[in-house]
Amino acid sequence: MSWKPDSAKLSYPCYLSLANQLEEAIVSGQLAPGSRLPPQRELADYLNLNFTTVTRAYNLCREKKLIYGVTGRGSFVAPLPAEGQFIPGSGGPGQRSVVELGIVNGFDTVRDSVLEATSSVLRKGYLDQLYSYSEPSGHLHQRSAGARWLSEMDVKTDSEHTAIFSGAQNVLSAALLALFKLGDRIATDEYTYSNLIGAARLFHIQLVPVPGDASGMCPEQLRRKCREKKIAGIFLMPNCANPTTRTMSEERKSALAAVIGEYGLVLIEDDNIGALLAASGAGYRSLFSRLSEQTVYIGGSTMNLCSGLRVAFAAFPEAFRVRLLNGLYHLNIKTSSLDAEIMTELIVSGKAIQILKQKQLLAEKANRLFEQIFPGRCEPAPRGCFFRWLPLRSPGLDGMEVERQLSLRGVNVYHSYRFAVPKHEERQYLRVSISSAGTEERLSKGLMILNEYLQANKL
Repeated sequence: MSWKPDSAKLSYPCYLSLANQLEEAIVSGQLAPGSRLPPQRELADYLNLNFTTVTRAYNLCREKKLIYGVTGRGSFVAPLPAEGQFIPGSGGPGQRSVVELGIVNGFDTVRDSVLEATSSVLRKGYLDQLYSYSEPSGHLHQRSAGARWLSEMDVKTDSEHTAIFSGAQNVLSAALLALFKLGDRIATDEYTYSNLIGAARLFHIQLVPVPGDASGMCPEQLRRKCREKKIAGIFLMPNCANPTTRTMSEERKSALAAVIGEYGLVLIEDDNIGALLAASGAGYRSLFSRLSEQTVYIGGSTMNLCSGLRVAFAAFPEAFRVRLLNGLYHLNIKTSSLDAEIMTELIVSGKAIQILKQKQLLAEKANRLFEQIFPGRCEPAPRGCFFRWLPLRSPGLDGMEVERQLSLRGVNVYHSYRFAVPKHEERQYLRVSISSAGTEERLSKGLMILNEYLQANKL
């Protein structure tokens, strides 16, 4: 057998003890990602346990995203969080032939304005003041610029209720640590941000998948989950949700806000393209504006402006202020003042808006190219979306094997098993980044390779 747990270490309840041994074997590296686990009946015979005991142990580890199942093939060790989000080989030495359709880099070739802002900051007379441990959540003028920036996304806040974090993932981690406790449940879409899945696993927070439709999470399904389980919070991406690209209507936002308010859930609103929508003149209201007293709003800039600047602005109510800032301090001690100053320069100089408009045009062109190669295969996506959600026609596939085969053909792409809460065998997709190939020619090449592979395998 690929894994032989120690029966002498089993204690009551046996299913929980067995699940703990399996988790330890995975986290320690004894069982590598992709390893096939022993069949449940074979393991039950080996340990002299009931079959249902092993089934409960496997199901518990499946809920924690430690393992996943493939119909007819068995159970396998899932990728660890860091491995699940990053595929090596995007542009490094000897890797230029591989087209990056996995990582969402957000058109990083648009960088002239960032270089200009960096040069401007380096010429400032107060640069030495940015090199200390002072102002962990950002200097006052930086937080004021952040509040001004967030106001464009219909987030009305002030410098006292705005903090600067080292990217959107950093805000999310701080919020999970500071506002939730061990074993809490957070409602999410059935497919959600993969780093949330990894962070929840690390912090021992349970994610509760809520069914949705083309407009996002269904309010009545959320209400049903709240009645069935004690849910403490909810994570939503209302605009171009990662990975599904679904965007909520104002009516859907209002309906969800009513349920969230009714049950007093802590809302984490991750608005990954809100700035792009604001720059394009598309008017909309944030969920924060409806539930400002129970919402942490994440206004990331990594995807929108520059992935190398690890800066995200977060807005929060007074009730969360002390806990969230404590979370920031204990995770980071402080955010990089230099990165924050460059971001501030981009905002106050107007260069941030220029970058957004450039990326908007590139995104529109990339989406048109995608639609030409895959006409009618995907749900409609906002014109500013940096990735697409491509359905596969065959269920029961091994997602890691699909990724491996495409990588051998020269394309990095992400399968839906990375984003599923829980794992879905009957519905499978590929998240296709259209913003990371580097040039339109390379994007076209990568999409053509992907299309040829799908056609050849009748997917």
